This record gives sequence, structure tokens and C-alpha cells, in this order.
Amino acid sequence: MNEERPPRAEAATAGLQLVIAMLLGGAVGLGLGTLIDLAVPLGLIGLFAGLFVGLGLVHARFRRV
Repeated sequence: MNEERPPRAEAATAGLQLVIAMLLGGAVGLGLGTLIDLAVPLGLIGLFAGLFVGLGLVHARFRRV
């Protein structure tokens, strides 16, 4: 039996994957920035890096959809 997930579940998975990647990127940037007293700039850089990484992950996972 080949059950497919509804399209809404796939959209929710893609959105959640993107948000988690952004939060992790921002947290890593903020953590590293705290060590060298540049928390906000590195946090923002990490946030945008997480955005691009998240977009890449979503594209790789849902390429065939």
C-alpha cells in the first residue's frame, strides 16, 4: 500500500524545516558572537545563513514535488 501524505503536510514540513534552520543558524551566530562581543551582527548573519541553508534543504527534499 502506497499512502501519500496530503499536500498540506508537505507544506508544513517544508516551512518547519526552513524555520528550524533559520533558528539554529541564528543561535549559532549569536553564540559565537557572544564570545567576541559581536552578538547581534553575527546573530543576523547566522539567521540569513540559516535561511539559505534551509532553502537548500527544502529544495533537496522536495525537488520532485
